Amino acid sequence: MSQTPQLENRGYEVEDSQVLGERRSLLSIIVSKFFQNKLAVVGLVTLAIITIACLLAPYIAPHDPAYQDLRNRLGEPSSEHWLGTDHLGRDLFSRMLYGGQVSLYVGFASMLGAVTIGAVIGAVAGYFGGLVDAFLMRMVDVILAFPNIFLLITLVAILQPSINILILVFALLSWTGTARVVRGEFLSLKKREFVLASRTIGMSNTRIIFSQILPNALGPVIVAATLAVGSFILAESALSFFGLGVQPPHASWGNMLTDSQSITIFRTAWWYPTFPGLLILITVLCFNFIGDGLRDALDPRVVEK
Repeated sequence: MSQTPQLENRGYEVEDSQVLGERRSLLSIIVSKFFQNKLAVVGLVTLAIITIACLLAPYIAPHDPAYQDLRNRLGEPSSEHWLGTDHLGRDLFSRMLYGGQVSLYVGFASMLGAVTIGAVIGAVAGYFGGLVDAFLMRMVDVILAFPNIFLLITLVAILQPSINILILVFALLSWTGTARVVRGEFLSLKKREFVLASRTIGMSNTRIIFSQILPNALGPVIVAATLAVGSFILAESALSFFGLGVQPPHASWGNMLTDSQSITIFRTAWWYPTFPGLLILITVLCFNFIGDGLRDALDPRVVEK
């Protein structure tokens, strides 16, 4: 009598080990495919260097980013100031490191907020369908009908610009793309056998959505999230350029460009707008390269090969 459960347990253990082995094999294939994309690897390494340098700014920045040396305003790059100084004599390299903390924080936090909102709404719409799907998708259409940049400027101006307000506005206005992607995946996946089996054993809708279907729909979401970080950094830079982004005394790559928008500075201090702008360009390119690499690596047609 006691041998039957033991045999059944062993069977489950063998099945679980096989599933685990298949998942590890699939993960190794995805990682291998990603690292075969040279641009994606270059983007990942470069982004890691930039991120680590910004996080270690208190230890590697040669100067206080807020210190003003008015006798050395718009100073050229030198051994003391590697990338020169700004219009108030502040060290540009130090401000870029500290500004990177703010810009990357805004990008990542906005992405997490937008992806979370979009994933939940898309999952609910795709799983339940019917009137729920129709209502949520019409809400998406309404948001997409408004020009995004004008909505951003209006909301930020009304709510008073700050780092947290920027993140909130970005997240509330940028979840629609993720919602559509997740909804499309759910419309396909909810008809699969494992979902029908989950319903048969009495699993709740909430558990089916978040533990069964959503993990299988994360591939396109991860790619979209990677690309969204670069978009949010650009959006923050654009709003800061118009004076509606991160406000002083906080430094960001965007408001550093704002301070350098004088035509006189463009002519006489080329390093001031060049280095922050170049860092924005490189960072956004890195995210785009990583997103392209993940898209190819997570493509089932590519993985099967």
